Amino acid sequence: MVQREWVEKDFYKVLGVSPDASEDEIKRVARKLLADNHPDRNPGNAQADEKYKAVGEARDVLTDKEKRREYDETRRLFAGGGRRRFGGGGNFGGFGGAGTDGVEFNLNDLFDAAGESGGANIGDLFGGLFGRGAAPPRASRPRRGNDMETEIQLDFREAAQGVQTPLRLTSPAPCTTCHGSGARPGTSPKVCRTCNGSGAVSRNQGAFGFSEPCTECRGSGSIIEHPCQDCKGTGVATRTRTINVRIPAGVEDGQRIRLAGQGEAGLRGAPSGDLYVTVHVRSDKVFGRDGNDLTVTMPVSFAELALGTTLTVPTLEGTVNVRVPQGTTDGRILRVRGRGVPKRGGGNGDLLVTVKVAVPPNLEGSAKEALEAYAAAEKASGFDPRAGWAGNLP
Repeated sequence: MVQREWVEKDFYKVLGVSPDASEDEIKRVARKLLADNHPDRNPGNAQADEKYKAVGEARDVLTDKEKRREYDETRRLFAGGGRRRFGGGGNFGGFGGAGTDGVEFNLNDLFDAAGESGGANIGDLFGGLFGRGAAPPRASRPRRGNDMETEIQLDFREAAQGVQTPLRLTSPAPCTTCHGSGARPGTSPKVCRTCNGSGAVSRNQGAFGFSEPCTECRGSGSIIEHPCQDCKGTGVATRTRTINVRIPAGVEDGQRIRLAGQGEAGLRGAPSGDLYVTVHVRSDKVFGRDGNDLTVTMPVSFAELALGTTLTVPTLEGTVNVRVPQGTTDGRILRVRGRGVPKRGGGNGDLLVTVKVAVPPNLEGSAKEALEAYAAAEKASGFDPRAGWAGNLP
């Protein structure tokens, strides 16, 4: 049960952040921890594998505003153990009131009473305490399927430009025979007569009234008299399926993409969970990336920098001509607007071209003679490349 697990786990401690950490900080820390403990980087390391799973679970809860709110409230409510006393005057001995004739109970027992079926929740159990009477049974909510995680490898250019790629998964999916209902074809589930389809029944115990899962339908609110033979009445069967995943342009290495409803199927027609795809981007021999800017290093000759030239530079969508001014220094970065990586909100980053002098490994014949003549002329003109460098050391 989620509430019980939350009481026993400190997700903030798992990530090493404070309880008031921002969502951006949590995402940043989680992304680094997931990368450090990824199974591909730690083959056979069980400790890293457990850490990877724990970080993923903590991130999923703390980056979901609703889940994080529920988690914080649950931790505050049950901080300090779980065993409390009911005071004789209707106060909680452990929550600001105390009664000398109070009755001690364990809050964990309330979790047990809520049941693992999901038909009732902890709020139902408190609903009838101290004069409020038994809370009316609430309609059973279908059990949503579990979320799934997978990974894909993309080339640099696929990640920068976006791509649609098939993804093959083997997981619980809606049964194709009964279409997820759990009932044999030609039949349908019947409303549970015990709970009238609510999935919960009321029970009074002394001064207290409780709402608990219906034992007849196990909190589902319906009875399947003729279960589907293929899925045994669950509405779910494990099968292999292929889905086409659209990766948006500009996705970064380590980024996580959520595909709603593509996770494990829920029982008996309940909604499916979500699929989270972590993208790993292979490096490119030509291009690099700095945020939304595309980077490339162009080899040039000394003469091209000294005299100036026009370079033909590759981009993600062909080539572009870049003018190198006369007297450009080695290592200078030339910026070409709008020829970088597509931005999420529209438009593109820039292309950053770094010019790097390539020195010939062997210089012979007339080329060597010409360069020696140039060196002599350069020296005679008074040019000193180290003038003013390092304080003119002797």
